Amino acid sequence: MSKKLVVIGSINNDLVIEVPKKPVIGETVFGRGFIQVPGGKGSNQAVAASRLGADVSFIGAVGDDGFGAALIESLSKNGVDIGGIKKVRGKPTATAMIILCEGDNYIAVDQGANVAVDKKQIDDAEKLIAGADMVILQLEIPVDTVLYAIKCCKKHGIPILLNPAPAPVKPLNEEFLEMVDLLTPNESETFALTGINPSTREEAFKAAKILTNRGVKQVVITLGSNGCVYGSGNEFKHIPAEKVDEVIDTTAAGDSFSAALAVSLAEGSSFDEAASFATKVGGITVTRKGAQPSLPFRQEIK
Repeated sequence: MSKKLVVIGSINNDLVIEVPKKPVIGETVFGRGFIQVPGGKGSNQAVAASRLGADVSFIGAVGDDGFGAALIESLSKNGVDIGGIKKVRGKPTATAMIILCEGDNYIAVDQGANVAVDKKQIDDAEKLIAGADMVILQLEIPVDTVLYAIKCCKKHGIPILLNPAPAPVKPLNEEFLEMVDLLTPNESETFALTGINPSTREEAFKAAKILTNRGVKQVVITLGSNGCVYGSGNEFKHIPAEKVDEVIDTTAAGDSFSAALAVSLAEGSSFDEAASFATKVGGITVTRKGAQPSLPFRQEIK
């Protein structure tokens, strides 16, 4: 039987273009390969989890425009329960402008309707949350709403995966972190949370230890081409990244990784097994262009 996951988070309309070099201020660079695809960290994680075999419900918001309608339809086509999505009058659907250059991405986001995801939505979805095997959250919706959702999860004893992305402008307080079961920051997010740039495995171990000392039960720090460091308490391990022929687009790699962790752990896998599974999922994701088009299905994972 599929495990029930609830994803609370953002929905974006992604506008993507590839460039041969990063433009400097005032410079125009000719690009290629423009695409418009569904995105947003929350939406990406919901679709990734659904494609990996979970029963997924989504709580979020879109504007009352054509982009919002298309994004809701896309989620539904990917098997995600869309009953928790509201349409916000007078606000645009969130939009992300993504520039791809040599496998890296540079992203600017207009949050649009994502800022309207509020506590009332969490209250309305409390029964749904209480029946979940795990809840996944990120930071592209108001932090107050994220904290309120975390408290709702704790009230019902539901495990929480928090992907602290984008990197928080203000440090997350101890109350916040002590309620998180699993935290999945990347390098920049780890620096924002700990002041440590995890450029080496040893620095990543040190940062992970700081986070568990602050109350997080389990930590996975994703390190891009250097794989990930994960663990709890005093024991931390490293998994190298999957070897791929070519990195095309890293946009949704962290989202697919977090979703895969949640799916695998909810299914009863060990932490080691879940981290290995997530690494494989992330490895496939970076070989394809676009956020949600790049997300793999369960049968693709060897």
